[in-house]
Amino acid sequence: QIRLVESGGASVQAGGSLRLSCRASGFDKRTSYSMAWFRHAPGKEREGVAIIRPTGGTTYSDSVKGRFTISKDNVDNTLYLQMDSLKSEDTAIYYCAAGPSWIYRLFQEEFNSWGQGTQVTVSA
Repeated sequence: QIRLVESGGASVQAGGSLRLSCRASGFDKRTSYSMAWFRHAPGKEREGVAIIRPTGGTTYSDSVKGRFTISKDNVDNTLYLQMDSLKSEDTAIYYCAAGPSWIYRLFQEEFNSWGQGTQVTVSA
């Protein structure tokens, strides 16, 4: 069973940076996975932030493109999200997700493993 544990959430001022981590365990070593970050802000629907595919290809939502960078370390099964130039509208709970390798876009219904989330608060 896949287990995802996020960390790194904090309160920061606008313009600052944070790096989120997601430690994964339980992966089948014979299988590749797409992994992604989603976020859920108060009063809004959960939305996709960034995805990284087994090939290393990435896609970002328009709202974070140019400011956030998704990456992964395949040795220790850790997913990262580097967040720079943070804005107050980035305030949300950030979730790590994993799913089959064929996942290409940030369609949350296609991801079948989720972490518990980590809170990011950006003050103006």
